[in-house]
Amino acid sequence: MESRKVLSSLCYFSIFFAGFLFPLVVYFASGDEVTKGHAKKSLLSHLLPVVLTPLAVVAFIIDMANFQDQIPIIFIVSLIVLAIIWVVVIIWNVIKGVKVLMAE
Repeated sequence: MESRKVLSSLCYFSIFFAGFLFPLVVYFASGDEVTKGHAKKSLLSHLLPVVLTPLAVVAFIIDMANFQDQIPIIFIVSLIVLAIIWVVVIIWNVIKGVKVLMAE
């Protein structure tokens, strides 16, 4: 198996073990443009949920500050949306990692 395929697929699979750190290292350390492209795509997909997670915290603060006696609807909806985004990103990374390994 080519090291390019292995590194590219590990960039996608790193969502389970190294987060956005492994694709970032591969992006700067690799000289191969194909591997850099996969590292960049996986890095962006890893960062999407991480960037959106603080929005749930902001929603919690807004709900607690404005609606103390009510159910925190904005917070609950933001958690549901965030969970869906996390699941979609994980599934997408697994599919892309397998596709890279299976490519000829």
